[in-house]
Amino acid sequence: MNRTVLGLGGTVVALAAVTGLATLWAPGEAAQSSGGATKAAYKPVERTTLVCPQPSTSDVAETTYTAVTPKGGPGKKGSASLRPAALVDPEQQGSGAGEGSKDSEGGKGGKDSKGDKDGKGGKNGDSGAGGEQQDGGAAGKPFLPLSTPGTPVTDDTSDPKAPALTGTADGPFAPGWTVQQTTTIGAGAGRGLHGTSCTAPDTSFWFPGASTAADRQDYVHLTNPDSDSAVVDLELYGKDGKLKSGQGSGEGITVPAHSTVPVLLSTLTSEPVTNVTLHVTARSGRVGAQVHASDTELGGDWLPPAAAPTPSVVLPGIPKDATSVRLAVFAPGGHDADLKVKLAGRSGLISPAGHETLHVKAGMVTTVDLKDLTRGEAGSLVLSPAEGGRKAPGIVAAARVLRGKGGKQESAFVPATAAVRKQATAADNGSSGSTLSLTAPEAGATVRVTASAGSGGGSPKSTTVTVKGRTTKAFTPPGPSGGKGTYAVTVEHLSGGPVYAARMLEREQSGLPAFTIQTLPDDGSTVAVPGSSQDLSVLNDD
Repeated sequence: MNRTVLGLGGTVVALAAVTGLATLWAPGEAAQSSGGATKAAYKPVERTTLVCPQPSTSDVAETTYTAVTPKGGPGKKGSASLRPAALVDPEQQGSGAGEGSKDSEGGKGGKDSKGDKDGKGGKNGDSGAGGEQQDGGAAGKPFLPLSTPGTPVTDDTSDPKAPALTGTADGPFAPGWTVQQTTTIGAGAGRGLHGTSCTAPDTSFWFPGASTAADRQDYVHLTNPDSDSAVVDLELYGKDGKLKSGQGSGEGITVPAHSTVPVLLSTLTSEPVTNVTLHVTARSGRVGAQVHASDTELGGDWLPPAAAPTPSVVLPGIPKDATSVRLAVFAPGGHDADLKVKLAGRSGLISPAGHETLHVKAGMVTTVDLKDLTRGEAGSLVLSPAEGGRKAPGIVAAARVLRGKGGKQESAFVPATAAVRKQATAADNGSSGSTLSLTAPEAGATVRVTASAGSGGGSPKSTTVTVKGRTTKAFTPPGPSGGKGTYAVTVEHLSGGPVYAARMLEREQSGLPAFTIQTLPDDGSTVAVPGSSQDLSVLNDD
């Protein structure tokens, strides 16, 4: 008889990882009561759930997936893998949500999805990004299964019917499990590099920087990883407040279990609007939500959700050669916000000429064109309450960034993101074309940057990096020693003030400076567990 001891703390960790209700803290920290007594310990998560959206329906798209879990998780037994989610046309849900995926990104859509073109799976011999979908994701072999923490696995597909993916990691694979989805679209609307980190499901998401304009096709992908249906509401806001409904209301969209529903945002409004903020809320259940923006002239990328509303926000990783930066800010609730606008560059904080402050009316989208803000020096936008101005309880923000000139321009998005409290990981790095940006908007900080082993071998390599206060440090991250293939980069906060991180991938594509930016919020690898003197033991009679 094996005796497995499961304390109350372990039970709460598992629940917290599933529900997303736990507080995240740096390693070794402990929450303190007002009297200074420790009332919680901080433990690694025991289970993590991720959602990856449908990559593209374009016939000229190629997608690479990379999965990794940093070393250091507890225990020896566990697993991590993804499975396909069934594609659902929102018109069939009775929600009036619009055209769904019939013409998504200029492709053909489809309700059955297979891995690669021949249905035999990817280069690792697994099922590829799919397998036949008959029961909402239960069919097919696991996709991107991990065998060893710290070693990435990769797979790819060029199938325009490649599905959305959902999955879980447990045991030593749960803390920091990261999956990157990178797509190259060779021609047509949205041509360029599109990347996103697969995200945890939740009940609320904010997307400033979206659009329903005629030159954009923005789809929000709603994916349900659970066994019960979710019901989701979509609200759009413009410069004058909440937008009027179009042919679809965006209310009461049903997302069946283990399924994904793509909704074209332009069907939710009565007229095109260039700058909108999308709010996704789940009235029951939970979903993963990501917005895919495709522009007829400026390429496109994934627009990740912005960090939850806070009075001050940081948008890290704006590239040094950005030719245009358009900032969108939204203040939820009934309070206006007066903000200071700063750029944290290599030498310190500066105010953009003519845009030192910004007034944001409650419930209305405010945009400002910061043009070539960085001027040859990579930086990060820092928005904070202006002295003597109105201080809103919270704002959300995102920036659209352009690189290139004339007909050779490409776009990406940088949302406000959360600080790296313990660690964060960016997967799918190569021997070139990767830039890591670290920002310390307040006091200086020290971090450890670790390159994992490569997917083709090698050993990890770490370096300690000091970031001066009120600056941004942008550099090529270290690569593994003797490694081959793609690798992951993990940023660990060691000491000092808060640190914000982002990673840019760039690849030249027939003269186009194709690129994509992923912000790196804390990966949620630890949770606060209430203290208890009671030990709840579970006997396992296997």
